[in-house]
Amino acid sequence: MLESNIKSPGVYINEINAFGNSVVPVATAVPAFIGYTPQAMYEGKSYTNVPQKITSFAEFQSIYCYPDPAPPADPAKQYSPQYYLIEQKSKPTNQDYMMIDGKYYAILPDPNTIYYLYNSIQLFYQNGGADAYIVSVGTYGAPSGNPITPGAQIVNPNVLLNDLKNGLALLQNEQEPTMYICPEATLLAVADNGTLMQEMLLQASEMQTAVAIFDVIGGRNPDPIMYTNDISTFRDNTGAQGLNYGAAYYPFIGTTIMQGQDIDYTNLFGGDVKQLDPILNPPDNPNPTAATILSNIENPPGAPLTVSQYNNSLINASKTYSQIMKHILFDANILPPSAGMAGVMTVIDNQDGVWEAPANTSIVGASSLPIRLSESQQADLNVDAISGKSINAIRYFNGIGILIWGARTLDGNSQDWRYISVRRTMIFLEQSCKLAAQAYVFQPNVKNTWEAVKAMIGSFLTTIWKEGGLQGASASDAFSVDCGLGSTMTSDDILNGFMKVTVKVAVVRPAEFIILTFQQQMATSS
Repeated sequence: MLESNIKSPGVYINEINAFGNSVVPVATAVPAFIGYTPQAMYEGKSYTNVPQKITSFAEFQSIYCYPDPAPPADPAKQYSPQYYLIEQKSKPTNQDYMMIDGKYYAILPDPNTIYYLYNSIQLFYQNGGADAYIVSVGTYGAPSGNPITPGAQIVNPNVLLNDLKNGLALLQNEQEPTMYICPEATLLAVADNGTLMQEMLLQASEMQTAVAIFDVIGGRNPDPIMYTNDISTFRDNTGAQGLNYGAAYYPFIGTTIMQGQDIDYTNLFGGDVKQLDPILNPPDNPNPTAATILSNIENPPGAPLTVSQYNNSLINASKTYSQIMKHILFDANILPPSAGMAGVMTVIDNQDGVWEAPANTSIVGASSLPIRLSESQQADLNVDAISGKSINAIRYFNGIGILIWGARTLDGNSQDWRYISVRRTMIFLEQSCKLAAQAYVFQPNVKNTWEAVKAMIGSFLTTIWKEGGLQGASASDAFSVDCGLGSTMTSDDILNGFMKVTVKVAVVRPAEFIILTFQQQMATSS
């Protein structure tokens, strides 16, 4: 209350704030998933190309999944990839196959039916995910009715670069997401995938609020010798901008997301059971029970069974059919690891802090790897002397299992931004301080304001230091905050309305290489 405003005699109360403003930490683990969903509709409203925040998988299902029909019908299938068994003249070398009655059959997907987002969201929540944004850029496209060429990478013509770019651009109006993830980017052609990755890195570096997590084309079914070509192609296509805002993980992971009830005969040959008959009921090894079941599926009797009932009957009647379903289920469960990494980061952020490296831990639900990298093979991924674009390996260790064995950004040669935990910690600190400083916009640019800002940021950084996010024996060793005329500002800055604050922090870095030195010494007398 200004004394000049007091006009009449009396007693007046003037309350003074005892505590200054404080910095509220921003959320650090809020991924934004961009891709294709079964549907995008809730209560008559379309959620296509609408960034929507969700807090659970149940919420994702209510908006983006088909509703289940009334019992006794089977639950609606949210994802239904199509596969073909193609007889081969010789043993296939680089794709899933099985032997039936002495003949080799390659198990090949219809590329138009392969999508990753739905299962990736499940993987995210299985690994401890919480808040997330979904940008559905469309629904599933029509199948092609044909399998891919043996040995070819899966390119889904229904996954369009412009769709994904438009979905990414919608996130420019969202400040909360801290990760950009597009699992279906690996279903694009190599050139289109490179364009999308560069757009993601550029947007992340411009907004300074998120990092992009990438998967590597070829990581799904890598050649044990020539996989290095896929790594080189990835590095060639990520460009040179914003590399410290990106991280890549290799290879894909075999998961347990899809279960036996999620795959049946409708996932074979486009649902044409006629093509199953010569495989399950060959002339030289007939199986009349399986033939009867197939006939009933094609020409249902008066009271037909459900798909799951027919499927269970076939599994019991034919060992060959049971093996086919296991092979298809295994193939459908191979997923890009980016969504699992988002879940891992969420758990580590909540338990230890964003400054803890998301490595030397497992991905829940990961049961196999398409390639087991050795230490020497990982060396070329982790450190690249020419481009510096590090790729984090997911490796298998005997007696331990599958571990995330890398913690670097794509800017692997940078002393400042080599580690993903450092990059994410700086985003956390910068955005938290930025939002808190907005309370001082248009405040007088004088010493009292400067001291208030310094105290506010200093108190916040002291808390982070105590929690282990900054290194130093004392708070003064861990950070410094400067703001004032002659130190961070000139007279011209004040006249032009600029208040400049300089913050220096000593961010903790992971111990990536631990060297133990052993030396023999002579025995000494006691």
